[in-house]
Amino acid sequence: MAVHLRVLLILSGLTGIHSITTVSEVSVKAGGSITIPCLYGSQYMNHVKYLCKGYQWRSCSYAVKTNQRDSSGKFSISDDKNQRIFTVTIKDLTDEDDHYWCIVEINGGPDTGVYFHLSVIRGTPSLYVDHQEITGFNGGSINISCYSRNSGETGWCRLGRSCVTGSSGSIDGTSVTISARDPNVFTVTMSGLTTESSGWYLCHKGDLQMPVHVTVTEKPITTTVAATLFTIASTSPGHTPEIAGRRASVDLKTLIIPLSLLIFIVILTLFIWFMLKKHKQNNAKSSAMTMSEEEVTYCNVGYMRPTSGQRSHAEESNVDVMYSSVVTKRQQTPRKVEAQDDDVTYSSLAQAH
Repeated sequence: MAVHLRVLLILSGLTGIHSITTVSEVSVKAGGSITIPCLYGSQYMNHVKYLCKGYQWRSCSYAVKTNQRDSSGKFSISDDKNQRIFTVTIKDLTDEDDHYWCIVEINGGPDTGVYFHLSVIRGTPSLYVDHQEITGFNGGSINISCYSRNSGETGWCRLGRSCVTGSSGSIDGTSVTISARDPNVFTVTMSGLTTESSGWYLCHKGDLQMPVHVTVTEKPITTTVAATLFTIASTSPGHTPEIAGRRASVDLKTLIIPLSLLIFIVILTLFIWFMLKKHKQNNAKSSAMTMSEEEVTYCNVGYMRPTSGQRSHAEESNVDVMYSSVVTKRQQTPRKVEAQDDDVTYSSLAQAH
């Protein structure tokens, strides 16, 4: 099988197979998914690209094409003409997902493509990463952990470009360091990222590779408050740019507690003001009622039987006599005093017979 594949690759090289670059051997987990990048030359930018399934070049079957979707949902393909890379994604991997070709369709001539092999494993793959997609910020750094169970030389490569196989190096101006504290894990650190650092990379050990896509974007400004603090700190005398930068890193979360306390104080102040206003209104009503009750008018009415001297006169008139007296006094606070005859007003009413 290996001899057959070697002869096939030699024959395919005559048709320009090396104008496309991709991985050669990838270890994957059964039931999972994998995305494979295929780099092509600028002359194929507007050509149709497709994934072909099968070990042999001439007998492979179409899986998915850029101008035709896969109805089963197992395969998908996309073409990034700026990077000149088309990617294919294969889902629900099984033992039958082992031999594939990345191919560019050539009108009026033989198609050109490159072969890659998937080693589908029921357990843990021999070489894998946590995520195939990772994002970094311009000027920052990222770490990629590559887990491996196979032996061989470790390295970090950019697809179709240079590689770093030692402990340190650079790729397209980006610093790369490789550390292996654990024999089954080696960590790749890319620092000094730029937007040009975006693209597909390969984490490899021995004859296995695992593609990883890196996206570098501008670091967003999290809050307007942070920017304002940075401006104030940077323009204040005696503050260095380093100190200003540290102060500008204040996150909006640090303002939640003071803001909540301020809202509570405002609500409490409004409540106290409302209670005081209501108390003043009640006092005003009480004063008005007190003033209205200061002037009191007393009236006593009664019947009185006439005396002997008066009886004869009453009998002559043959009428009833009624006596009534009305006195108006200002109400005062009750005091315990001794009663005097002058202070008493009598009112009597009697009926004469």
